[in-house]
Amino acid sequence: MNFGKRKAREAAMLLAAVAVLPGCTSIRESRGYIVDPTLSAMVQPKIDNQQSVEGTLGRPTFVSQFGTPTWYYVSSITGQRPFNRPRIRDHSVLAVTFDSNGRVSEVKRSGIDQVVFLDPNGDKTPTLGRERSFLEDLFGNIGQVGSSGIGGAPGGGPNGQ
Repeated sequence: MNFGKRKAREAAMLLAAVAVLPGCTSIRESRGYIVDPTLSAMVQPKIDNQQSVEGTLGRPTFVSQFGTPTWYYVSSITGQRPFNRPRIRDHSVLAVTFDSNGRVSEVKRSGIDQVVFLDPNGDKTPTLGRERSFLEDLFGNIGQVGSSGIGGAPGGGPNGQ
């Protein structure tokens, strides 16, 4: 009888471990353009134009606003473990540049080696000027507001009127 309870307890512990394990796996997510290598290889310089590129690859992720017309197809694959921030696993950018006639002049591909990771400057934004204490903020303007305009003296308004 004791042997049966022990087996049931071991089976319950094994079942609990199997139920918890999927929570430890990484969640994979595709963001942006989903790359199809066959379709992206079909875009050829001096052969394709804007309509054929849009028909083959679809609408771009974003379009250049200045300089030569360029369409960018940006794709990222991230992985996220439970209770952590997502991390980029794979990143690619397909840049299709057009000439003045709307024909493809250049196709560039870049990967995660071109990504720049920025580290923000902590919790505070640096500002110019001096630091004021709480009491200076609270009592700093006493006697300052409207003191020059009392009694109808000239120059009392905001524009000196």
